[in-house]
Amino acid sequence: MKILGIGNAIVDVICKVQDSFLADNELTKSTMKLVDESEFKKLLSSLKIEETVSGGSVANSIVGLSQLENKVGFIGKVNDDDLGEKYEKGLKKENVEYFYSKKKEELPTGTCLILITPDSERTMCTFLGTAGKIDENDVDVNAVKSSEITFLEGYLWDEGEPKTAFDKAILNSSKVAMSLSDLFCVERHKSHFLDLVKNKLDITFANEQEIISLIDAKNFDEVISFSKNLGKLIVLTRGEKGSIAINRNEVVECDIQKNLKIIDLTGAGDLFAAGFLHGHVNNLSLKESLEKGTEMSSKIIQQIGARF
Repeated sequence: MKILGIGNAIVDVICKVQDSFLADNELTKSTMKLVDESEFKKLLSSLKIEETVSGGSVANSIVGLSQLENKVGFIGKVNDDDLGEKYEKGLKKENVEYFYSKKKEELPTGTCLILITPDSERTMCTFLGTAGKIDENDVDVNAVKSSEITFLEGYLWDEGEPKTAFDKAILNSSKVAMSLSDLFCVERHKSHFLDLVKNKLDITFANEQEIISLIDAKNFDEVISFSKNLGKLIVLTRGEKGSIAINRNEVVECDIQKNLKIIDLTGAGDLFAAGFLHGHVNNLSLKESLEKGTEMSSKIIQQIGARF
C-alpha cells in the first residue's frame, strides 16, 4: 500500500450562510471550532443543508490519492449508526481500504458543519463524537507497517487516547507525514506539534499562518531558515503566493493557477496534500509534486465540498 491515512472520520454537513450568521453565533471566519452535540444541533436547526458527504481532512486527501490510482487505506473511528454506515460506504465507493471495524459506541459518529459564506470561505463547527475517542487499539499495526507512508492530521492529535494512537502509528511507520490542520490546533498544541515536526515527522504540511505560529517566526524568511536547518521535507501553502517545498537546501516554489471560479475553499489543503503526496510516492520531483498539489486544489475549490 502506498499511503495509509489516520484521521477524524467525520461526516460533513454543508450549508450556505451569510456573514451575519457567523457574527450572530460568535464564529471566527475560516477557522474550525469544536462544539458539543447540543450546540451542533442548535446551529443546524435554522439552516438548509446543501449536501452531506463523508469527510475528515486526511480522509479527503486519501480519497484524492485513490482517485489518482494509488493504493491507499484509512483508519478512523465511527459508531455503528446511520452516519457511520454512510461514512464507510463513502470510502469503499472510492476504493479506499477501511481498516476499522465499527461497533456500538457511547458517542455517535462525528459530524462537521461547514458554513460557506458568499466569499467562498468556509468556517467549520465540528462535533467530534466517537472520532475523537480513537486510541491505540484502533490502529491496525499490520496496515501501518505495510504502507510506504502514514499520513496523520493535526486535528486528531489530543492528549489522552488519540495521543496513544499517534504514538503507535509513528512507532511502526516507515515514513510519517502530517498536516498541521488549523491555526487553532497549532496554538492549542504548540509544544507537542513542534516536537513532532522536529523529531518525529518526515513530511510536514502547513499553511503560512500555521508554520509562522508554530515557530513564532517574525517573517517568512525565518520559516525558510528553520525549514532548511531541519533537514526534513516541509511543504507550505501561501494562498495567493502559491506554495513552496523545502528539503534541506532545496527550496522550490510553485505559483497558483489564475482565473479560477472559486466556489468553496473546503478541502483545498486536503487535495493539495493528496496531489503532492501522489508526486512524492511516485518519484516525481518537488516541483512536479507541488504542481500536482496545485492542480488538485484548484479543481476542488471550483465546486461545493471536498470530494470530486
